[in-house]
Amino acid sequence: MWQWFVDTLRIYPEIAIFLTLGLGFWLGKFKVGSFSLGVVTSTLLAGVLVGQLEIAISGNVKSTFFLMFLFAVGYGVGPQFFQGLKGDGIQQVLFAIVLCAAVLASAVLAGRILGYDAGGTAGLLAGASTISAVLGVAGNSIDQLGIGDAEKQAMLNAMPVAYAVTYLFGTAGSAWILASLGPKILRVDIAEECRKYEAEMGGALGGNDERLTPATQFVMRAYRLTDPVWVGRTVREFEESFGGFHEGAGEARVFVERMRQGGQIIEPAPDMHIENDAVLAVAGRRELVLEKAPAIGTEVDDRELLDVEILILDVVVTNKALAGRTLLDLVRSDLRETGRGVFARKILRAGVEMPVTAGFKLQRGDTITLVGSKADVERVAPIIGYADRVTEATDMVIMGGGIVVGALLGALTFNVGGVPLSLSTSGGALIAGLVCGWLRSVNRTFGRIPAPALWVFNNIGLNTFIAVVGISAGPGFVAGLKEQGLSLFLAGIVVTTVPLVVGLLAGKYIFRMKPPIVLGACAGARTTTAALGAIEEEAKSKVPALGYTVTYAVGNTLLTVWGVVVVILMT
Repeated sequence: MWQWFVDTLRIYPEIAIFLTLGLGFWLGKFKVGSFSLGVVTSTLLAGVLVGQLEIAISGNVKSTFFLMFLFAVGYGVGPQFFQGLKGDGIQQVLFAIVLCAAVLASAVLAGRILGYDAGGTAGLLAGASTISAVLGVAGNSIDQLGIGDAEKQAMLNAMPVAYAVTYLFGTAGSAWILASLGPKILRVDIAEECRKYEAEMGGALGGNDERLTPATQFVMRAYRLTDPVWVGRTVREFEESFGGFHEGAGEARVFVERMRQGGQIIEPAPDMHIENDAVLAVAGRRELVLEKAPAIGTEVDDRELLDVEILILDVVVTNKALAGRTLLDLVRSDLRETGRGVFARKILRAGVEMPVTAGFKLQRGDTITLVGSKADVERVAPIIGYADRVTEATDMVIMGGGIVVGALLGALTFNVGGVPLSLSTSGGALIAGLVCGWLRSVNRTFGRIPAPALWVFNNIGLNTFIAVVGISAGPGFVAGLKEQGLSLFLAGIVVTTVPLVVGLLAGKYIFRMKPPIVLGACAGARTTTAALGAIEEEAKSKVPALGYTVTYAVGNTLLTVWGVVVVILMT
């Protein structure tokens, strides 16, 4: 039975790939405390295990899925990458370049000291920096070298060994260094620094609820006015009495969504006068409405009045006039009247949740989750940009065409001093993804890839590539691990730690960035989302995310390109 199973996998290697993927995703779910291997490393190790059966898989399989993955990566960070090339993002772009240069320098120096070849050094950089894409880019570059097939294969086999050994500390170590040691190196109380920054930014505005529950941040309640002071006053005067939207005070807006007056239910205009015995449907932040309730009047159960359809809608910022503007500025000007009854529930930038504060500056491509009555939200959405409604359709014409054009450009080779240089097809696909992602942020009718589809392209693309790498390298993996395991692990600690310390010191003393932003920028430039999560947990704030997105976009691009540079420098 066992021999039949082995023979079947050798005849049908596609079964071995799916076996590896299943094992990898299953093993990746397990945690020891807060640490887990992660899906990518688990898939690599599963591939190595299955690879002991000596299964041959065409290299075209991993190349195909790797192009899919790189295009998806570029597509996801494209808006932030190009946004970072102008305005306030330049400082973070330069910071990311410094940290990424430190990663490259430390990996190449460690590789030369320990006598690693191009493959071993590339694997060291990939694992210590947790940037799996380096394996594919470096592998393509090695394939183009004018050396013997045996030497090429030795380099290719060395990469997954170095990656697997160094990835563990690359993931857990970077989170520990930034979240625990980082504040000590910067000599700050990171939680207190975040509180100060939030105060400077105007305090919290919106809620971060993922569900509508009885404790949701925004509520609508009905009150019968009992204080005669409001009789004859306008709806606008009533709303402004709550404090409105002021810098340093946070979200203090309250709106009268509907009103029962004269026996009729009406949707009042701001200039409408309030009559005696009116019942108002008041909407606002839960704690504010409850705090002010005694001053409004008696709460009543007027179900007909409160029968308002509530809409939660994701809107992507595409309006040029809003880019670079703070939320406070928008509510005071552009959305002063049209924004009545609408609240910002959450803001995402490149998939990362941002702190919703008065001083937060919007960028094109940001996604704002609006909440309010359907009529109010539908009125505001077109002013902000594109309503990103749920859909299953993917624009495969743009995705396929983008990969083709990018890969063809990347395949072009130029000889400089007798050394063949090219972006490689993988580098071209990454750039194509960056361009298409940016174009999508400018014109939301262009090249749509829904989030679930993008997840498939990202995760299945990368992990299928990793599975084939593991299966192909399986026979030589164990021997390489025994030979270089300890020195590789120690080298990985150095290559993980040194660039992060360089980044912390450069961010504080050269770029003069706020401590929470420095920590977030280090996590972004090193493309380690796990570290960002650990920092935010330590800081008890979303402020570090403000330094993450631009540096992540630049770091993801540069660290991937380092796969080509490492091969050039080490050969």
